[in-house]
Amino acid sequence: MSDKTLSMTLVEFGREGLAVPLLLMVILAMMVLPLPPVLLDLLFTFNISLSLVVILAVIYVKRPLEFAAFPTVLLGATLLRLALNVASTRVVLLHGHTGPASAGHVIQSFGEFVIGGNYAVGIVVFIILVIINFMVVTKGAGRVSEVTARFTLDAMPGKQMAIDADLNAGLITNAEATVRRQEVREEADFYGSMDGASKFVRGDAMAGIMVVVINIIGGLAVGTLQHGLSFGEAGKLYTVLTIGDGLVAQIPGLLLSVAVAILVTRVSRSSDMSQQVGMQIFGQPKALGVAAGVLAAMGLIPGMPNLAFLLMALLCGAGAVISTRRRDLAASQAKKPEAAAPAGAPPPNAEQKELSWDDVEAVDAIGLEVGYRLISLVNKTQGGELMGRIKGVRKKLSEELGFLVPAVHIRDNLDLGPTQYRISIQGVPVGEAEVYPERDLAINPGGVTGTIAGTPGKDPAFGLDAVWIDKSRREQAQTQGYTVVDASTVIATHLSQLLNAHAHEILGHEEVQQMLARLQKTAPKLVEELVPKALPLSVVVKVLQNLLLERVPIRNLRTIAETLAEIAPRTQDPAALTPAVRVALGRSIVQGITGLRQELSVMTLDPQLEQMLGDTVGTGEGVGIEPGLADRLCQSLGERARRLEVTGEPAVLLVSAKLRPTLARLLRHAVPTLNVLAFNEVPESRRIRVVAAVGR
Repeated sequence: MSDKTLSMTLVEFGREGLAVPLLLMVILAMMVLPLPPVLLDLLFTFNISLSLVVILAVIYVKRPLEFAAFPTVLLGATLLRLALNVASTRVVLLHGHTGPASAGHVIQSFGEFVIGGNYAVGIVVFIILVIINFMVVTKGAGRVSEVTARFTLDAMPGKQMAIDADLNAGLITNAEATVRRQEVREEADFYGSMDGASKFVRGDAMAGIMVVVINIIGGLAVGTLQHGLSFGEAGKLYTVLTIGDGLVAQIPGLLLSVAVAILVTRVSRSSDMSQQVGMQIFGQPKALGVAAGVLAAMGLIPGMPNLAFLLMALLCGAGAVISTRRRDLAASQAKKPEAAAPAGAPPPNAEQKELSWDDVEAVDAIGLEVGYRLISLVNKTQGGELMGRIKGVRKKLSEELGFLVPAVHIRDNLDLGPTQYRISIQGVPVGEAEVYPERDLAINPGGVTGTIAGTPGKDPAFGLDAVWIDKSRREQAQTQGYTVVDASTVIATHLSQLLNAHAHEILGHEEVQQMLARLQKTAPKLVEELVPKALPLSVVVKVLQNLLLERVPIRNLRTIAETLAEIAPRTQDPAALTPAVRVALGRSIVQGITGLRQELSVMTLDPQLEQMLGDTVGTGEGVGIEPGLADRLCQSLGERARRLEVTGEPAVLLVSAKLRPTLARLLRHAVPTLNVLAFNEVPESRRIRVVAAVGR
């Protein structure tokens, strides 16, 4: 059978799920059935090869989770090694009296060549290997696995909340959030499995000691009592064979223990261990230079091995020079784009030209100004992620609101503080805050289990208490229940919240025209009858702006257009058209508040109060409410809204259609979380449950 045919056969076995059961059956057969020395040689060689492949795979994987099957592989290799111990012990005790080659050439080679046939040397070497494996590598790897598993499990709630925060801010999609949640679960499962697998390695090291002792005692007994060998002959023969057998098993065990230690002590970065060592140790020219100086000084001391020390000093010095040149080259390449003239700056010696309309800057629909220390968040060449986050915010809001959110114009502003930023809409600032690019913001969502060292602050988007912490404390903060985000996410979340609140200011004639053009592809007659025959474009724009002001998405443009075309013959007043459109969108409005629940919990007004307010609105003297009554009404509704929020219920006020616009304007800023609905906006399929009646 050719190598290609063999490899294809193994792949097919793996696909059919037969490889692992077959391997387990082979291991069990090795423990029960006697094996010939030739087969033992092949299996010992396979065991050593497997250990080498595993440790090299651990070195070259970029992240520990890329070798998620490692705990299972470790368990299988350990069982294989124990089965080989049983099989080799049987052969040594049955045929060891015939000579060193009775247990196979691998054990003979380790017994004669590696330890020179001296069982005393073999015992010492074996004990040293066992001490290194059991007391140093395995014990340390087991402790690291245990601690890592505990901290990974403790940090899971914080990581899940961080993923939810990124999803709500529009920084990631639902598919990306699902992948990241799966990675968090896989990471916890992996380190938990590694904690258990390290116990197998530790037990294997202890079993190795016991197997050697038992084999020596058993060999002495078999050789002297059954085969008539003298005590000295039996001791030398069986001890050499046993130590050779122990070394054949212990060396692969040591390799796997080192693989465990390497994997659990690695930092999860997208680079293999060779790259990390090369960049972090040999990429430090100062360290190499100082080491070269110390080695050269030691090499000049009389009586020292001068040639060896001076040669290593020369190698370290050469490494320092090469590393310095690479850094200088990288720095010069990074500075080349910065050497270009700033955008908009006139070229030197340029002739002054007459002013024109091109010199008058247009007002940006959405603007973001940053201090000079925040420029790195915007610059992709410096690892800045803010541009990608803002693109995600625009995409999410465009899907939710129903129109394309304009691009965000980002510029630096020296009038701002170094770490400040300012967000403006239509040229008017609507929010500003301060962030620290070298730190993370730990937000207290309520119910954290402790405090963390850092600079106190506020979450600019929602005003929650927060702490600016060092990036090294991220996992600690997540373990304590904080939601931890970086500076780019803070700015993007703040931008998302402000754009959502000011969406009605962003929507203009151009955006509405584009929306109607898209609708015309599927409903040409509807758009043709609506604009400009039934309504001018300005009225349609105003109605859509009113809906956005009341936090109603305009995704369902077809229903909006059909309703406007139906009502337009009777009135063209946007104030009268908007309530009619809200009634048509009632199902989606209520679903956006309560989801798919059939029961809608609402607050109502006392009948006498509602009658009095209705009379006031119906007098035609304006929509104002007596200031004292308005203040008491806002306070009472605000308190009840907060109580409902604590219980997880949405705050909804249900009033008559005549009162709804007036109360919505009054409560829009006083109680921003309160949803004001009219009776005719609630679908008939929803059950209404009155939880409170508010009086004067």
